[in-house]
Amino acid sequence: MEGKDERLDPVRSFTVKSLRLDEARWQEFVSEEGNQVNFNSFFNAQDYCHLFICQDPDSRLSVSLDFPQNIQSKVICVSKTAREAVTKENSRKILIFQEVQGEEVLNFIICVTEQVTCPLLSNPENSSRWVSGVIDEAFRLMERQKNEALVMKAQIEGRTFLPHPDALHDDALYDAAKGGKVSDMKLLHTCDWTIIEWAELVSEFLQQDSSQPVVDGLKPLPSEEFHFWKNRRRNLLFIQQQLMSSRAQLVAFIVERAESVYWSTLRDMYRDVQEGVKEAEDVTLNLSPLQKKLEEVEQMEYQQLGENMASVLEEVLLVWIRSEFYCKPCRMVVLLQEICNLLIHLSRKFLRGEEVMHGLVSDPGLVLDDVRLVIWTLQTFKETYSQIRAQLEDQSQDRVSQSWDFPSHLVFIHLDNFLHRLQGIQEVFCVSLQLYQLDQVVLSGVNGRMWTDVAKNMYRDFLRHVTVLSHCNCDPTDSDDQSFELYLDQFQVQVSDLERRLVSVLSRALENCSVSSSAAKLVNMFGFILDRRLIQDQLRPYLIRLVDMVLMELDHTKLLFYSQREKSKTFSRFTPTAAAGLCWTQQLRLRAEDSLTNYRTVQHLCVDSGQLVLQRFQQIVDPLQDFRDRLKSEWSSQLDSDCGFVLEQPLIQFNQQGMLGVNSSHKLEAVLRELRYVIRERDMELRPHAAQLCTCRDDVTQNYLSLSHMVACYNQVVSDVLQVELPLIKDQLQDLNRTLSELQGNTWGSEGLQQLVKQQTDKVLMFHSSVTEARANTDAMTHIIQGWAELHLLQRSAESLLDGGATEQSYKRIREEGQELLRLTQVNRSLYRATDCSESWFRYLDNIDDKVQDGLFQLLLRSLHFLSDNMNPQSANRNPNTVFADVGVVILTGCRHRTVTDCSITVTHCLQ
Repeated sequence: MEGKDERLDPVRSFTVKSLRLDEARWQEFVSEEGNQVNFNSFFNAQDYCHLFICQDPDSRLSVSLDFPQNIQSKVICVSKTAREAVTKENSRKILIFQEVQGEEVLNFIICVTEQVTCPLLSNPENSSRWVSGVIDEAFRLMERQKNEALVMKAQIEGRTFLPHPDALHDDALYDAAKGGKVSDMKLLHTCDWTIIEWAELVSEFLQQDSSQPVVDGLKPLPSEEFHFWKNRRRNLLFIQQQLMSSRAQLVAFIVERAESVYWSTLRDMYRDVQEGVKEAEDVTLNLSPLQKKLEEVEQMEYQQLGENMASVLEEVLLVWIRSEFYCKPCRMVVLLQEICNLLIHLSRKFLRGEEVMHGLVSDPGLVLDDVRLVIWTLQTFKETYSQIRAQLEDQSQDRVSQSWDFPSHLVFIHLDNFLHRLQGIQEVFCVSLQLYQLDQVVLSGVNGRMWTDVAKNMYRDFLRHVTVLSHCNCDPTDSDDQSFELYLDQFQVQVSDLERRLVSVLSRALENCSVSSSAAKLVNMFGFILDRRLIQDQLRPYLIRLVDMVLMELDHTKLLFYSQREKSKTFSRFTPTAAAGLCWTQQLRLRAEDSLTNYRTVQHLCVDSGQLVLQRFQQIVDPLQDFRDRLKSEWSSQLDSDCGFVLEQPLIQFNQQGMLGVNSSHKLEAVLRELRYVIRERDMELRPHAAQLCTCRDDVTQNYLSLSHMVACYNQVVSDVLQVELPLIKDQLQDLNRTLSELQGNTWGSEGLQQLVKQQTDKVLMFHSSVTEARANTDAMTHIIQGWAELHLLQRSAESLLDGGATEQSYKRIREEGQELLRLTQVNRSLYRATDCSESWFRYLDNIDDKVQDGLFQLLLRSLHFLSDNMNPQSANRNPNTVFADVGVVILTGCRHRTVTDCSITVTHCLQ
């Protein structure tokens, strides 16, 4: 419609003046496509008698053929005076304009008609001068206008009003009809016309279906379905009440008495309304549990939805089974579609619509988890639907209930589109999380720094692309908005370019890898992106090269095994041969396993070579295992023989020189060492003797160490014994030998050895400690006596000897050290457990006296040498006139020199 259409002139004039609009706003208003459709429908169609123009709170104009709801502002009502099309010739005559408040327009029309227009027309004084018939036509016109207003008001309230016949307002006709007189054709015609009008209104309402929004391409929610059936039930009850009213019953009586052809129409209308009420009540009753369940679902946390999908669909199944009127495929498809729409609505609300892509730069991991949760929830709903559908099919075979034989794609048409969009968003976040790891890439090698910088540049380009995508000005979760697809396509092109650049870096890096381990590390480093199809295809030659390196390493390991397995000396010089062989084979196995592990990093990318690598690995592992089993068997047999020999040997024994030794010590040490290696082999099976020794290995080791220490102490005492000391310890040695004979009678396999060994060891160690301490005392006495030779009995001062000072100091020291000699002698007597009157003790004291006598003689000899040197002029290192002229020495002794305390020395001297 063009803005210059002359039919719009009266509408434009009234609207511009009433709403105070300028011409520019009016031209913009009428040029909109939706408004042009409404104007054309009103002007061209005879069925549309009213047009409403209003202005919303945002000052935007709107036009509709139905009365606008929830409008508080002014409403312009354009009405036709007759049911005919509007042309440019009759536009100013046929159109009536009224200006009322939004909520009062219908009440205004009804009130004016009932309280003003109709009373004025019915007053004879006002119509006395009118031409005959005009008053009746005017009265019918007002009644028709009032009925139309009542009908429209009822429609706005969601109800259907059945207008009464105009003729029944005539009291004479009304009384005649009640009296059974239906000869007036005018009254009969009016009733017939009323039935036709009722039938149109009722038929129009009954033809309304809850699937209409779906047919119109909308996405209604289940709440609209529930609201539709509740309103349908309420309106049908309202229609039923009107049909049972007195005036409706009178109309029925008239057409029935006159045998009108419309009597059957009225009767069918009664029946259709009754059946409609029954249907609405049945559907409303059976949909109530589902409505409560869905209301609970809307209040839940989104994380709980997946667990409640089964219960929701179970309620839908109960509606299908229990309802008499709702078990139709078309209605079930609509209901399931509406539930899908609800899930889409809740999912978009959970993902926060336009804010989804903002998570690409803030927290992509968290948003990706939310998207995956939504996809899982919707997939759970579809899977649950499939299970219930299969359950119904099984029941239908048993004739329990009818199956859902409608196509599933009709149910999930919107849900599948939404899932497809979510999967695209999920792909974007997955790729983004993968490419974010480029920031951590560090390549080594000759050109590692250069390739690392290239990866950093790619990472910066990726960040720029992600930033652009995160600021897209559309709602990604709206599957009807195709503008987001353009952003996705652009991002995919950019990602493909990054992938090609990554392939270039990876191919160069893999070329520089000489061993499979370095290539595997590189693959692991870039594993986050290798599952991309483009990268896989272009890197396949380099991945095959990695597989070839693995095969070469496995072949080298196999060659090394066969070339060295018989050279036992090459295993180790410091461990048992069998243990070293097992260790060597284990190292070879680990080497082969490392190669296999390197292959497994690319196994999912090179599936074709998997069987060959595993076969080559098995060709190494099987011979290694056979070799290990043979080594273990031979080792176990030899070890059991050695352990059996050791367990039968006595603990200690004396050799021909009388020295004590631990029996089979070297053999025992070797066996214990081998047992230590055996324990490391978890799958090693020990034979009886080896198992017995292994069980008590710790006790045997402790006993062996204790006995070795005891033997060392015993042999030290015996080997270092002095001739004068032997008689003193002879009895103790004999006692020890008698007790040690008990150890000689026990073997390493005897039980209860630990306590016995401890007792014998304590005795020997105590004896060794006593003898060692006595010998230390003897050495101390010898050291004291030898120190006397360094004393100065004589000291010169000028031409004479000093009298008293030095001599007294020497006497004092000799007396003090003599007391120490006596004390040490008494200590040794207690340590040797000797008695004062024993002959062996007297010989020991004589030995000490001899040492004391030698010490004193050395002291006197030193003094005599001093005098001799000072009396000989040739030997004096001074003036010859200063030599001594006469020297005398007197030694007085009053007792035997067995002790040194009574010995005194007097030296008399004089000058020459």
